[in-house]
Amino acid sequence: MIKNLIQIDLNEFKLHLKLKNKTQLTLHFNSPSRRFYLSVIALVVNEMKKLGKIKSIPLREHLDLLALLNESIGGAAGSSDMENLLPRIYRKWKDSLPNLEEAPLFKVLGKKREDGDGGTGKIYSFTDEEKDGWANLFEYIGSDENVRLKFAIDKIGVNLDETSIIFGDSRNGEAWDQFIASLKKDKEEQKEEAVPQEDTAVSEPPAVLLSSLQERKISWLYQYRWVLLVLVFGIVAVVIWKIFLIPAPVEVASVERMQYPLPDKPSIAVLPFANLSKDPDQEYFIEGMTDDLVTDLSKISGVFVIARTSSSTYKGKNVKVKQVAEELGVRYVLEGSIRREGDEIRINAQLVDAMTGHHLWAERYDGTIGKVFALQDRITQKIVTALEVKLTGSEKELLGKKGTDNVAAYDFFLRGWGHYLRITPEDSAKAVDSFKKAIELDPNYIRAYAALAMVYWEASILLTPLKSLGVSWPEARVRTIQYLGKAAECPLAHSVRSQGYLYRRQHQEALSEIERALALDPNDSTFLYYMGIALTYAGRPKDAVEFFKKGMRLDPHNPARYLTGLGRVHFCKGELEEAAGLYEKAMRLNPETAPWAWGWCLAAFYALLGRDQEGRALIETLKKEKFTKVGTYNLRYIMNSAPYKDRAVAERLVEGLLKAGLPPAPIRGGYFPAFEENRLTGEEIKSLLFGSTITGYIFYPQQYWMNFKKGGEITWRGPGSIPSDTGKWRIEGDTMCRQFEKKWWGAEYCGTVFRYPGGTYGGKDEFFFCTDLGFSTFSVVR
Repeated sequence: MIKNLIQIDLNEFKLHLKLKNKTQLTLHFNSPSRRFYLSVIALVVNEMKKLGKIKSIPLREHLDLLALLNESIGGAAGSSDMENLLPRIYRKWKDSLPNLEEAPLFKVLGKKREDGDGGTGKIYSFTDEEKDGWANLFEYIGSDENVRLKFAIDKIGVNLDETSIIFGDSRNGEAWDQFIASLKKDKEEQKEEAVPQEDTAVSEPPAVLLSSLQERKISWLYQYRWVLLVLVFGIVAVVIWKIFLIPAPVEVASVERMQYPLPDKPSIAVLPFANLSKDPDQEYFIEGMTDDLVTDLSKISGVFVIARTSSSTYKGKNVKVKQVAEELGVRYVLEGSIRREGDEIRINAQLVDAMTGHHLWAERYDGTIGKVFALQDRITQKIVTALEVKLTGSEKELLGKKGTDNVAAYDFFLRGWGHYLRITPEDSAKAVDSFKKAIELDPNYIRAYAALAMVYWEASILLTPLKSLGVSWPEARVRTIQYLGKAAECPLAHSVRSQGYLYRRQHQEALSEIERALALDPNDSTFLYYMGIALTYAGRPKDAVEFFKKGMRLDPHNPARYLTGLGRVHFCKGELEEAAGLYEKAMRLNPETAPWAWGWCLAAFYALLGRDQEGRALIETLKKEKFTKVGTYNLRYIMNSAPYKDRAVAERLVEGLLKAGLPPAPIRGGYFPAFEENRLTGEEIKSLLFGSTITGYIFYPQQYWMNFKKGGEITWRGPGSIPSDTGKWRIEGDTMCRQFEKKWWGAEYCGTVFRYPGGTYGGKDEFFFCTDLGFSTFSVVR
């Protein structure tokens, strides 16, 4: 038999906590206002019991019930009026209920108040553990108007079955229902007592003789009674509109307190919409809808839109519009909530001018899931109109495009995107599953194909997701190629292609792709970052600065990667102190991602500055990282992913890495010199390979042979699960492409060809391929 550890007694309005070897308290809520707040706790617990889990409960859905509690047992003391009910509950739940020491909302039975230190008044004496345990029971998210509360009993080791509500002789749900029924009954009885009975005698006022002047006044009033009624109703309507329908002005932001200068065009931050759905699993849908709103707005060149990665930092926090505007440096703030119940959707949104404190508009949108795209378009158009932004022809065409008309496919995409943004190996696998389901429902969903390409590409860079995805490094690259082939004209696809071109040392092609991405989405901070990276690697570091700075301005709460971009710029210019300082700052701001992503570069900077011990210590730390592959963490592995076009810059980095203790690969020079002076043109590749047989190494001593026939056919012989295969090859510009029937899952992969002065492995290899699937050496044998 389960012993109740927490009892909410609605007979005597007491709350009993009997925790084994811990706090044992009885709290008496002994006034109308206090009784009201105990009943709110009971409401939250009852709703959690209905759901069978401990979770946040949205209060707006229970507003009528809260009003009943407030007016009856609370004696209207729980709030001054209906309009302020939810904000008051929010503040009391946050500030007063968890306060065990001062106990403003209950009396602690069996305890005496004592004078507090420093003139703080009388307090109860408790240990820090007891105070913390009680305070942690009260979780709140959302805002004053969209508050969600949770009685977090799990934090003190109690489950729902060990928590009970008592009223009369009943328990839990039955007790709560009887409690509410009794309140409603009392309210009805009070109404009946206030209404005179039919047989009650009502005295009439005595007759009064009216003067002729009074009669004329009455006649005039009667004659113009309709005009007066319309006038009165008009005045009442205006008063109601001003008091109840127009949101009250908010505290205004100050230009002087802005942490960043206001842009010269309309600037906006879209705060995470609150989830008012009863099902917490709908969070992905609300987050996805918010992200898509940011994405739609960011396509408009005439608007400055804060990146979702910065605006999402306010999720679940009770922040004022003024604070958001001043911290992000924007004039307008959009906030709201979404409730999805089955196929029904309700969206509440309001756009606030932080400089004046006035709402430009505040509206509610109701519809079904089948009309979700139309609902999103209405909100976007409303914002564009309110900001008085003129759209270009292409922006009108692009605005609101979701890439599919299939709502179910879109729903799966949102699920996948929510997992992708969490950046964990497990979530990467869940993202892939969701994106694939979206494609099953709509085989032409280019955005889902682009998202799949991004997941697999990042897996090949980060390495850690490979196991969860169930693929090898080459397969991750092949999947990227395959999905990009179906992604067509999509900003995300252009971004991934740009990174692939950099890996193949095709710098101009990389710049062209990321330019296409930015043309479609000029406010995307990630695309701005990749543009800066592409320019830096392409030997144009000065041009990269403005893109890094603009990206950081759009994403001010996540500056780390932009700081490393600026650090690379300083490194290219030979300014090592500045480069190291920026990388150190990025490492402090983002300690989880930073070591693997940027640590090896900082180690090189340290060594070049004469701080060899710090550089070596950092390299040793990186070697111990769980995702470092044994045998691959060497100079070749790092430099393959550092495609500097300027050889002097690349060799400066090599010098620093070797001084910091990074081992060279067992090949001539320690890495592949993929520089412009060694690169073959398309004609040179054709002349070299046409009708020739080559041999080389993938990973020494795994030797392979390929024959390039004059008819465009190709044969393969070598190690692995496919010892022989046939396929096709072609030259396009200065790029060579190959496609086998079975090898590499039948995908066409492309790359560039370079001379390898001095060769490798005893001087046998004179050339090397730089392709989507890595680097491999070869020599022509006939």
